[in-house]
Amino acid sequence: MNTVVKTRHGEVRGIVADGVFTFKGIPYAAPSFGPNRFLPPQSVEPWNGVRDAITYGPEAPQLRPDPQAAELAPDPAVPGEDCLNLNIWSPELGTAGLPVMMWIPGGMFEVGSGASYNGSHFARDGIVCVTINYRVGVDGFLYLGDGNANLGLLDQVAALEWVRDNIAAFGGDPGNVTIFGESAGAMSVGTLLSMPRADGLFRRAIAQSGAAHQVISAATAQRVGRYLAEKLGVEATREAITEVPINRLLAAQAELKADLLAHPDPERWGFEVVASTLPWQPVVDGEIIPARPIDRIVAGAGAGVDILVGTNTDEWRLFLVASGAINDVTHEALAAAVAAYGLPVEATLAVYSAAHPGASPGDLLAAIQTDWWCRIPAIRLADAHAKRTSATYMYEFAWRSPQLNGLLGACHALEIAFVFDTLDKGFKPMVGPLLGDNPPQQLADNMHAAWVEFATNGDCGWPKYDLNRRATMRFDTTSVVVDNPRAVERELWEGVR
Repeated sequence: MNTVVKTRHGEVRGIVADGVFTFKGIPYAAPSFGPNRFLPPQSVEPWNGVRDAITYGPEAPQLRPDPQAAELAPDPAVPGEDCLNLNIWSPELGTAGLPVMMWIPGGMFEVGSGASYNGSHFARDGIVCVTINYRVGVDGFLYLGDGNANLGLLDQVAALEWVRDNIAAFGGDPGNVTIFGESAGAMSVGTLLSMPRADGLFRRAIAQSGAAHQVISAATAQRVGRYLAEKLGVEATREAITEVPINRLLAAQAELKADLLAHPDPERWGFEVVASTLPWQPVVDGEIIPARPIDRIVAGAGAGVDILVGTNTDEWRLFLVASGAINDVTHEALAAAVAAYGLPVEATLAVYSAAHPGASPGDLLAAIQTDWWCRIPAIRLADAHAKRTSATYMYEFAWRSPQLNGLLGACHALEIAFVFDTLDKGFKPMVGPLLGDNPPQQLADNMHAAWVEFATNGDCGWPKYDLNRRATMRFDTTSVVVDNPRAVERELWEGVR
């Protein structure tokens, strides 16, 4: 059955099935092509008549994943000009005033699509769920020192503004919006917490496997922009790069990333790019991002927002195990990595070896990289926010994938299907092949319910996080609250990360 809702720009036609109203591909900003290329998001042009919103809209220009990656992260959308769009699942239209959750996809700030996720089970449980597209890679994060910066983040702000102005017609309460995301999506959440332009646009925030550390300096970003221009054979100006065809631009982006991975020289790229292998990411430009997000949060930014932040136990095993690199790590390479992170080599290896008896050098590297990338930034965010009067909660996802003989552990992105409660074959938004044949539905019931309760009333159902107890809900087949988990490893990173 079809249904029509009036937005501020025109009417949209969605569908209703099994008690859920679904609208797909609604534009929240004008197409970011032609005169709008490499500019902040522009207003949508109103339309006459009723616009169909029954299929996913285009996604922003991005490097298509290889077949193996595509299997892990199915994406039904395709690139196209009207790519700044969003999708909505709601249990009720009109004046229902329901809680709203807006999902920001991850993907290394290089790929990602709101079409990879299905919010129908949030709608089933009384939430208006929104998933968005935003510009990634060069289109989203090119910086040339010309005043245009962080376009991908400005897209996210524009989506939040659209939600503020329109979501009531879809049954949502614009005063009760929760942003949530995983990986680069969670890093976006942490950054939005600190951004003046996002102030007041959301009430709560959930950061899954990402926090508020991942930015680069303006000088480093300009250096990356110049390298891109060299690849393209054009001047390092926005006007010149705008003239380059999309396919050539994406090819140059791939060439630049390959250079970074083959020759990770901090003197050339800057340490923050080498350490993260992310040439395209949020930039501390002094205006849109005035300072490093975690520093602004420490100083009080986002103080009135309730937050839930957490990580998976074995985040970085996904990358080291899936590639086979975990078996190639030598003791010498491990020690070099520890030193590069700024940790004392002997003490660090002693602490992590004690915490992981019998671990190989690759196993230890995975644990250390999990902490550098995800767990320590999450703790820093929770520590800073716990000093405010709004709520702070922390979790750890510990259920281990049975795939690859259990070697993946509780790896990166594994929790997403549990959060969305989409373990069944009809609704696997992400990492379906990692779940195995019989993932525990009770765990999905528990996690999904906690996310719904947090978005509804700011209470996750376990003790709030504070600097004395550091209460952390450890989600597994049996879920328990753990106080101050892995304190010795955490203390190693003091003053380092």
